[in-house]
Amino acid sequence: MFNKILVANRGEIAIRVMRACKELGIPTVAVHSEADVDALHVKFADEAVCIGPAQSAQSYLNVTAILSACEITGAHAVHPGYGFLAENDAFADICAAHDLVFIGPTGEMMRLMGNKAQARKMMSNAGVPIIPGSDGVVADIEQVQEAADQIGYPVMVKASAGGGGKGMRIAENRNSVEDAYRIASAEAQAAFGNGEIYLEKLIIRPRHIEFQLLGDSFGNVVHLGERDCSIQRRHQKLIEESPSPGVDPTLRAKMGEAAVKGAKGIGYTSAGTIEFLLDARGGFYFMEMNTRIQVEHPVTELVTGIDLVKEQIRIAAGEPLSVDQSSVAMRGHAIECRINAEDPASDFAPRPGRVTDMYVPGGPGIRVDTHVYSGYFIPPYYDSMIAKLLAHGNTREEAIARMQRALQEFVVEGVTTTIPFHLEMMQDPDFRSGNFDTGTLETKRKEEMEAGAA
Repeated sequence: MFNKILVANRGEIAIRVMRACKELGIPTVAVHSEADVDALHVKFADEAVCIGPAQSAQSYLNVTAILSACEITGAHAVHPGYGFLAENDAFADICAAHDLVFIGPTGEMMRLMGNKAQARKMMSNAGVPIIPGSDGVVADIEQVQEAADQIGYPVMVKASAGGGGKGMRIAENRNSVEDAYRIASAEAQAAFGNGEIYLEKLIIRPRHIEFQLLGDSFGNVVHLGERDCSIQRRHQKLIEESPSPGVDPTLRAKMGEAAVKGAKGIGYTSAGTIEFLLDARGGFYFMEMNTRIQVEHPVTELVTGIDLVKEQIRIAAGEPLSVDQSSVAMRGHAIECRINAEDPASDFAPRPGRVTDMYVPGGPGIRVDTHVYSGYFIPPYYDSMIAKLLAHGNTREEAIARMQRALQEFVVEGVTTTIPFHLEMMQDPDFRSGNFDTGTLETKRKEEMEAGAA
């Protein structure tokens, strides 16, 4: 096992990783920007190193500074959390070159799955259903039009190196596909430094279902069930839950088998997630693979009792998985609400600032992952998420009731948050009935706007 782990991240995920390390008896090192000198993850760690100014490019994305922090503190391994350098293949390669263990998959694996067009091919070769689409990237508008004509409209024009909803446009017909291609390519170039584009058939009103995977260096791969991430706004997840109200045991087994087959087919190690789109008829299609721990991983932890971060660390240390597929069981139901410092009434605009008072809910079945405390100043430089509120119950109905109660208890003063939005969702008839998909929120917003205009 590692003598010391440097956590190359901030916020609640840095604290989450440090908690796992403490339970494993591993000392931790925090890195932080000048803006985060009073951050909770700095106080949690055994050691802390300032690695640069507030801007991420000069601190949390500063590879040289992070490597120097490892050398100074004698850290043997680096856990990247999610975001920042978590899926940076070059950083994983550099760690390996400097005899540092990157707690995650190899740089080569990230490159394979990071290129969405290539990932589609590899998953198809492994026998995983994929969405009908172009044969790799399309080089120009002529190829775009030809591929779209073959696939059939509507199509989704997508960035090959994309993620987080960036570089994605819908083309309803031939007249709109050129603009969709040019806009998506330009956005992808600006966001990822790679403007390559591929096309997929647009699946109308699907559910977004992802399967949590663990793979070790001995060829063992297990899935830990699914998470439903369909409650989204502009392709950004807001609420996640497990199990999905749209997946029955037979479909779960089928999708889980396909996810494991895909991970084994590429020799995947560490924690990862294969994401599917599920249509109304029960057809499911590979969308992408996330080669990291995800924001919503606690949902799976609550229903399986498996500590995913500990498993990540053990796998990186060369140990086999502590579970096999037959020992994985889903118990009860869990829901996660992402609490952001945003104003839902102003199109979810970020609202950084000082938290003057904060009370975190508790009680049966409630978990809160946060880095915020009374008096903490939420800086404007980073992601606006300030907490993850989770509720677990014996049934989905109990989980919703507990979530509603916890949201009512949750107090954050001094900044505007998305708590009122989540309270509204817990009472929404479509959400409570499980009758929703990735377009539900946008549809509701459109209906509200039309009603307001009338």
